[in-house]
Amino acid sequence: MQIAAKKAVSIDYTLTNDAGEVIDSSAGGAPLVYLHGAGNIIPGLERSLEGKQAGDELNVSVEPEEAYGEYSPELVATLNREMFEGVDELEVGMQFHASGPDGGMQIVTVRDIDGNDVTVDGNHPLAGQRLNFKVKVVNVRDASDEEVAHGHVHGEGGHQH
Repeated sequence: MQIAAKKAVSIDYTLTNDAGEVIDSSAGGAPLVYLHGAGNIIPGLERSLEGKQAGDELNVSVEPEEAYGEYSPELVATLNREMFEGVDELEVGMQFHASGPDGGMQIVTVRDIDGNDVTVDGNHPLAGQRLNFKVKVVNVRDASDEEVAHGHVHGEGGHQH
């Protein structure tokens, strides 16, 4: 069975950056299970998997615009420490939900603390990077009507309700 929209797909993968450093991997764990065509994975990887089937192996390089986007300096801001009311121990690397420019919620990461100045970054940690995937398709099956309606895979390796 070929990978296409409304298929539940299981993949083993290793993600590296251009320096060859492993960023993420399913090695030693369960495969990643996703609903093809539902935007569950980055567009560039999903497009590369289209038409593949169980047993296929591929290497895919995904440019930033087909992954997490270009790095946007506009998403970096310096805030006063008072904006973090109720947080006793503020540390670099902490993440918070914040209102985004479009009014929706986004995750910001604390990048720097200088006295009462706290620099936060709303870019995805992988924004602006080419992502290199080594992928093996483990399984392809028809998604259930419920999975299609919910926009994600249920059960083992997928989303539990």
